[in-house]
Parts: sequence; C-alpha cells; structure tokens
Amino acid sequence: MDLKDIQNLIKFVAKSGASEVKLETDDVKITIKTGSETETTYVQQIPMQAQMPMQQAPAAPAAPAPTEAAPAAADENSKYITVKSPIIGTFYRKPSPDKPLFVEVGQTIAEGDVLCIIEAMKLFNEIESEVSGKIVKILVDDSSPVEFDQPLFLVDPS
Repeated sequence: MDLKDIQNLIKFVAKSGASEVKLETDDVKITIKTGSETETTYVQQIPMQAQMPMQQAPAAPAAPAPTEAAPAAADENSKYITVKSPIIGTFYRKPSPDKPLFVEVGQTIAEGDVLCIIEAMKLFNEIESEVSGKIVKILVDDSSPVEFDQPLFLVDPS
C-alpha cells in the first residue's frame, strides 16, 4: 500500500463520518480515528516473520450512563431482528434518484430481497435481507453515512 492509497483512505474516512477504521493487510496495519477537531492516523509496517503489537491510541472518553428509557426501548425491540450494515459507506434507500425505494415500513420482505445500497469507495453494494418478515422501522436516513455493524432496519420475523 503506497502513500497515495493511505491518503485516499484517510480522505474517505473523514468524508464518511466514521469515527474509527482499522485496516490490516499482510504487511501494513492502519488505524484511522476521527474526532471532533483532530484526525489521527497510525501506520505500522510489520515484518512478515514476526508481528509486533500495534501502538495503542489514547482512550476514548467514557460514554454517559444509560437512562431508564433505554432498557424499555430494548425490551420493545427485542422481538425484532436488526439488519446491520456489513460495511462502512453511504446508505441509499433506492437504486437511483428517479427509481422507487427498495423497501418501506410495513412492507413484507423475503430472504434475498435487496433492502438498500451502501456505497463504499465508488462501489455500490446491494444489501440483501438474510431474513423474511415485515419492515418495522428504518433506522437510517437516505444518503447518510453508516458505519460497520450499524443497525439499518428492524424486521418483524412473525
């Protein structure tokens, strides 16, 4: 991986709104963390024979204590299946601006149906459903940046 690839990756991460991205290949480990005012990039060359532990980044500030409403909401949504983003990128609800939405709230879906598209580095990835059921809630706005493992949809499997 050359310097231009690393610079392009940093620009993409900053533009996507992701807070942290880790990339690991055979000879390079990269961690990019973006904060409110600073951007930190760690690049480490690793010899093929022995891998060294990666430098630790400063600890993130502690998250605020959860409120009483959070457990109630979790119980309410526990009967639903959460469809999560498999990659970071930009979430799109339709294939192009002049086409209809892939899915809407209340729509019944089958396994293998396309739910949305996530654009990552100019590649448009169709996200297919792994479950059958009814769309209960769409958790992300159209054209919004999403992170890996971010919840996108709630599906009622019954």
